Amino acid sequence: MEQQEIRTLLEQVAEGKMPVEQAVLRLKEQPFEDLGYAKLDHHRALRQGAAEVIYGAGKTAEQIRGIAEAMQAHGQKRILITRLSPEKADALSGLAEFTYYEMGSVGIVGQMPEPDGRGTIVVATGGTSDMPVAEEAALTAEILGNKVERLYDVGVAGLHRLLAHMDAIMSAEAIIAIAGMEGALASVIGGLADCPVIGVPTSVGYGASFSGVSALLSMLNSCASGVSVVNIDNGFGAGYLASMINRKKK
Repeated sequence: MEQQEIRTLLEQVAEGKMPVEQAVLRLKEQPFEDLGYAKLDHHRALRQGAAEVIYGAGKTAEQIRGIAEAMQAHGQKRILITRLSPEKADALSGLAEFTYYEMGSVGIVGQMPEPDGRGTIVVATGGTSDMPVAEEAALTAEILGNKVERLYDVGVAGLHRLLAHMDAIMSAEAIIAIAGMEGALASVIGGLADCPVIGVPTSVGYGASFSGVSALLSMLNSCASGVSVVNIDNGFGAGYLASMINRKKK
């Protein structure tokens, strides 16, 4: 929708010729911008509360730059780029306010916002090897305006490490439990916390872990109530879901 069309729409609302609800619906249904190699949804934030995210895997650095610059041209202040390799990140270094977080393979354009969620999201990992997925989850939640507390290497092989952080676990609004191997961390945390727990199985483990399938099935079969599960290594999906839980109005 062009600016003049938006102006006309708003004038109709102001004059009482169009209900507010109908105008909001019209704005939500606006078309995308066709870049040739991507169809950029500029109105996703209006519909869903969060702007479109760039998935970096499979895209060239030039395509990622083009999408990011189109977002900036439409006034988007913060852009999240996931699954971004160091080589592509180097090629994007000229973008204004671009920061690369190598541990999570995440690129962020713009400054992190101040937390405006109602509480804290805890991101816990079974081991240090799960940190790349955890950082993707944590950075996703942070750029969406949430306060995040990281509890890394607190797996069930040394349960006392997790129990030393009971204050954080009991006060969280949502907990992301990230683990490979047998994926038991989600069940253990689910039996301790009074908030939603999002299990993230990782592809960390020896042969019989089947690149995360074993952890995925363990988490899906959790006997603890209140545990949901995202796909293997899907830190972004967990961070996004935790943000929706934390920022939902009471």
